[in-house]
Amino acid sequence: MPPAGQCLLWLGLVLASVCASLESAAPSNSTTGPLNVLLIIVDDLRPSLGCYGDKAIRSPNIDQLASRSLLFQNAFAQQAVCAPSRVSFLTGRRPDTTRLYDFNSYWRIHAGNFSTIPQYFKENGYVTMSVGKVFHPGISSNYSDDSPYSWSFPPYHPSSEKYENTKTCRGPDGQLHANLLCPVDVADVPEGTLPDKQSTEQAIRLLEKMKTSASPFFLAVGYHKPHIPFRYPKEFQKLYPLENITLAPDPQVPAGLPPVAYNPWMDIRQREDVQALNLSVPYGPIPVDFQRKIRQSYFASVSYLDTQVGHLLSALDDLQLTNSTIIAFASDHGWALGEHGEWAKYSNFDVATRVPLMFYVPGRTAPLPEAGEELFPYIDPFDSVLELMEPGRRVMDLVELLSLSPTLAGLAGLHVPPRCPVPSFHVQLCREGQNLGKHFQLQDLGEDPHLCGNPRPQHV
Repeated sequence: MPPAGQCLLWLGLVLASVCASLESAAPSNSTTGPLNVLLIIVDDLRPSLGCYGDKAIRSPNIDQLASRSLLFQNAFAQQAVCAPSRVSFLTGRRPDTTRLYDFNSYWRIHAGNFSTIPQYFKENGYVTMSVGKVFHPGISSNYSDDSPYSWSFPPYHPSSEKYENTKTCRGPDGQLHANLLCPVDVADVPEGTLPDKQSTEQAIRLLEKMKTSASPFFLAVGYHKPHIPFRYPKEFQKLYPLENITLAPDPQVPAGLPPVAYNPWMDIRQREDVQALNLSVPYGPIPVDFQRKIRQSYFASVSYLDTQVGHLLSALDDLQLTNSTIIAFASDHGWALGEHGEWAKYSNFDVATRVPLMFYVPGRTAPLPEAGEELFPYIDPFDSVLELMEPGRRVMDLVELLSLSPTLAGLAGLHVPPRCPVPSFHVQLCREGQNLGKHFQLQDLGEDPHLCGNPRPQHV
């Protein structure tokens, strides 16, 4: 069966399962019932966003989300590697507890049978769904995205994902290459689409089905960009003319830096266009003109990602789910764009470990929408004039992605799992991070009729 047929078959099976389990349910999503959760996880996204003060970046839809959210200015990952970071914040345990620092073990086998955020919501009556890259695929999630523990239905992965590292980048020679820099004409790539576009479309289909659910939902959507390769619709390059691209402010490898603190960015060295530069190992450097091209493509990938987030949130509006859905937005870690001579994650520098983190909670971080009101109308990043939107409220405290698990539980009105004992390998449900709920307590909550929500007990 062709890939398209496999995709349609999978979609039919999943939606049939959803419909079968909900066919007798009546619509009940409201501000008085349990709140849904939409968790958006982005791959390798540093806080290069307008809402984090980077005025060169066009990210109007994420900025709009931030304007209705509580934004954490100084949030950090536990480790700047995909699998350890994701397993950590999805279980609420540190890598020292999950015993995962790379990609090569599954915590339920090698550390302990720890519950995950979606598993906890599932056990509390939620329909839990995964779209795109939520867990890191492979051994670290048991080749199943931790199914069936975490999810009510089989996780969805876009069919075009398999082309990400293949020769689909047309070079100056007219031939196809496996390049780092890969702006594409979407109509010319295999299947005529890209993974994040497919993930957005699938997430919207699931939201449409869950609209009539008597059960609340927990939907996790994982976006691939701006992870390398920078494979994105080529028109986004126009937002960042090369002549306007600045270099990293601190591009030199620090004098006296211990070798253990440096990563030689082997990931990008494997790409054909980088190989052609014949760079020395481990420090390079990369020619200045190519540095600008890398930064241009990273920023263009961020703006492409922003459009996908915008379409997803606009659909939430159209389905009238914004008054009953918590939205959490985070990245697994950052990525160095030439700072300290680095072009990778895999370090403990601020640019590799600091991440965006924000929460929209209806009636608490923003007034409940009036009938017919759109909180998240789609904004085209190509508009010549974009309104500057400030975050709804900033928190300057130092926080960890580890706090995602207890914070979501508390905001949704579930019992916040207890603190983990030391050691906790034998404890299935506990948390090592703080609940950030105290930051959502507004002094004027009782005075503003629009900021009513459902006051919920908080546990530190």
